[in-house]
Amino acid sequence: MAHFIDRRLNSKGKSTVNRQRFLRRYKQQIKRAVSDAVGQRSVTDLETGEQISIPSRDIKEPVFHTGKGGQRTVVHPGNDQFTAGDKIERPPSGGGQGQGEGEASDSGEGQDEFSFSISKDEYLDLLFDDLALPNLKKNQFDKVVQYETYRAGYQTDGVPSNLDIVRSLKGSVARRIALSGSDKRALREKEEQLEALKADKHDNSLAILELEKEIAELKAKIARVPFIDTFDLRFKNYDKKAIPTSKAVMFCLMDVSGSMDQATKDMAKRFYILLYLFLTRTYENVEVVYIRHHTQAKEVDEQEFFYSQETGGTIVSSALKLMDEIIKERYVDTDWNIYAAQASDGDNWADDSPQCKQILMKELLPVTRYFAYIEITERQHQSLWREYQQVENSCENFVCKHIQSVSDIFPVFRELFKKSEQSAAAGG
Repeated sequence: MAHFIDRRLNSKGKSTVNRQRFLRRYKQQIKRAVSDAVGQRSVTDLETGEQISIPSRDIKEPVFHTGKGGQRTVVHPGNDQFTAGDKIERPPSGGGQGQGEGEASDSGEGQDEFSFSISKDEYLDLLFDDLALPNLKKNQFDKVVQYETYRAGYQTDGVPSNLDIVRSLKGSVARRIALSGSDKRALREKEEQLEALKADKHDNSLAILELEKEIAELKAKIARVPFIDTFDLRFKNYDKKAIPTSKAVMFCLMDVSGSMDQATKDMAKRFYILLYLFLTRTYENVEVVYIRHHTQAKEVDEQEFFYSQETGGTIVSSALKLMDEIIKERYVDTDWNIYAAQASDGDNWADDSPQCKQILMKELLPVTRYFAYIEITERQHQSLWREYQQVENSCENFVCKHIQSVSDIFPVFRELFKKSEQSAAAGG
């Protein structure tokens, strides 16, 4: 068995092997730092990795060394203050008097931090370790399977439109050379002999007749070899292979009425960032559609989505109706995988909540891979939550979760997308 050690240097001159060993050893500390850094990103920011800082004490390792035993006499030069037997007074209570300015900190002992950069791929691997897209119904997977036609060589039969003329003629030439090559050489030799006999002054009439007979037989044999035969025909062969769809669209729906303060929006933003980053791990292209609503819904850009605030009441069904219109207008093709995340503080007009349930079950969920509703509130749930819980009990691709603080976001997200026991056992 051969062992290969990768000693290639990365761009900063450090061993790639040592870097991977470091990431594995301090994985938990790095994952915590990565989770804390999510809120500082834009939803669609995937161009760079992340600058990570972890406490230096977390990366310290015990060091074993041999101490100097026994009694030792050491002479330190330059001592002009003490002699043997002097007693040193205890420092005043409260510790030494440093030269720094300001008051003492009440946050415990200070600690240095170790900072380093991780790449985009390392950032995503650490952020979404042990997560997977949820298992859905088989018919939902069937809807998103694409087939790609590709050339699969040649075959000896097919329709005339697929006939490859050049390849067929090459086969014809090869066949005629194989069947009549030796006869043509023999024909040339006998024709040369015939010319030599005719040029001879002696009487060679019998030999000439014999050669002419043999030449005629060779020509007839060569002529019986057809210019092209059905055996030479080659038709282009095409086959289909299933390919996974690489396009996904993520709908972000959020209440921007007066009851949604900026802190609540920031918590919703963190959840949207996690969902977007997670989808990019599965799909090559992910589009994001932002829909904000109060009593009316509107498609907006990211800046207005997170930082615009309105006053007045809330009608959640307006956002669901707008989402349905956008899907039918731009994403009706089965090539698209549709995901949605809705954030709200739970406020809604009581008569509108049953309508939201009907829109979800009849229009949106049949065409949506996964729909997640997060309610960010500390008060008691209202009618919208109760209606959505009924939807959750009836539909596998819908889930609603409750978030009270920033610390709840990542655990809730991991619970939504944690790997099933079957996929974990299969290594997927």
